[in-house]
Amino acid sequence: MKKSAKAVIIDILLIAMMILPLAACIVLKILFSPATEGITVTGAIIYFTIPMPIMDLPITESQVNSWAVILTILAICLFLTRRLNIKSVSKRQFLAELIVEKAENLVRSNMGERFMGFAPFIAAILGLSALSSLSSLLGLYPPTSDINIVAGWAILVFILITHYKLKGGLGNYLKGYTEPIAVFTPINIISEVATPVSMTFRHFGNVLSGSVISVLVAAALQGLTSLLLGWLPGLLGEIPFLQIGIPAVLSLYFDIFSGCLQAFIFSMLTMLYIANGFPEEAYEKRRLKKHRA
Repeated sequence: MKKSAKAVIIDILLIAMMILPLAACIVLKILFSPATEGITVTGAIIYFTIPMPIMDLPITESQVNSWAVILTILAICLFLTRRLNIKSVSKRQFLAELIVEKAENLVRSNMGERFMGFAPFIAAILGLSALSSLSSLLGLYPPTSDINIVAGWAILVFILITHYKLKGGLGNYLKGYTEPIAVFTPINIISEVATPVSMTFRHFGNVLSGSVISVLVAAALQGLTSLLLGWLPGLLGEIPFLQIGIPAVLSLYFDIFSGCLQAFIFSMLTMLYIANGFPEEAYEKRRLKKHRA
């Protein structure tokens, strides 16, 4: 009985850990948001600034929301993986196994057996990106609408891509810039640098544009309601009737479908760039040469 009560308390604490970080972000947004008239499109709120020797470090809404999403994902993982059992599989264990299975199948089908160790990393990118975009449903500034956040992810992926390209040796890596002929070297260098840039702007641009379009449509519907139905008496003339339903439909697309789609695309590009950049033949030759030596 004591063990059961203890398990329930831990489950409650983990559920609270899922909710409280995002709830704290909502409270911070309410406290720090300046008073505005009408609908406005602004960037992330700067909560405070840390003085630094070269350049001050601003702590923004997007950074705080990112950490809240990370804590939420951590709590979800701990909740799903508690009390695992081989004989009696609970619903939460079934869900955890399903997530692991889907992540492994995704990596296996796009990267091959050699890269199966990437399954947790790809699952983390998917979860972090999707939940960051979905945080807009709570009225929060989605971290994926901040180019600095998405650029950080893209740079991390670019480092991994370069790391696996170097598995075939530095000479083989540099030789790749001269293929198919040496005259293409400048173009190949530009193409290499463009990889993290394109990944950043694709993800950031789609999420931000969705948020801006939703706000602009809501503002237009508010003005149209006032123009067409402003003659109604009393409070009826102040109710934005045309805003009922349409923004919700747009939210379903831009906040849910498009956000999850961009998370999937970013993960797919990560897998394809790393797997295609890996010089398997050159790597095997180096490995055999080292083994013989």
